Amino acid sequence: MGTVTLGVSIAVPEPHGSLLQERRAGFGDPAAHGIPTHVTLLPPTEVDADKLPAIERHLEEVAAAGRPFPMRLSGTGTFRPLSPVVFVQVAEGAEACTWLQKQVRDASGPVARELQFPYHPHVTVAHGIDEAAMDRAFAELSEYAAEWPCTGFALYEQGADAVWRKLRDFSFGSATVPAQGEPRDSCTPRGPLSTA
Repeated sequence: MGTVTLGVSIAVPEPHGSLLQERRAGFGDPAAHGIPTHVTLLPPTEVDADKLPAIERHLEEVAAAGRPFPMRLSGTGTFRPLSPVVFVQVAEGAEACTWLQKQVRDASGPVARELQFPYHPHVTVAHGIDEAAMDRAFAELSEYAAEWPCTGFALYEQGADAVWRKLRDFSFGSATVPAQGEPRDSCTPRGPLSTA
């Protein structure tokens, strides 16, 4: 059956997603229109295509163990000089994202993998472009802010044209979203699983 390149991420909803995608394109990032605006849970990972049903079952289990949480973006950051990336920061929801990505990549699961860098949830707004454009992205989005209730994540596949397309959504097991400002442990999963 061959291989496919998959990714798992939390989509940044409208109108924020399109706005950040347009800004990314405006900074001169050629990949902007091929990558929906997102927070990565599993970076691009090549797998055997016949593993897809097992991966979907695994993601269903991860989603069922999670619960909705508030997501808030605020300001910019960069991975330079280590990596040529400027991003919008995840100001609230980072703990929950960190827990989710660990579950997705769990060593006993079908997409176990190590990361090249320590996990740091973010929304990329410029990648691999010239330094002046990176500086502009960092400065122009420094006041950017958005928030929404995160109720799940999605599985994406990268096509031969380098465009990422959503295969399916996975909703969390609970429908209740904690109010903004609730104690930090409100972002932990329900049930016996723990972020510790």
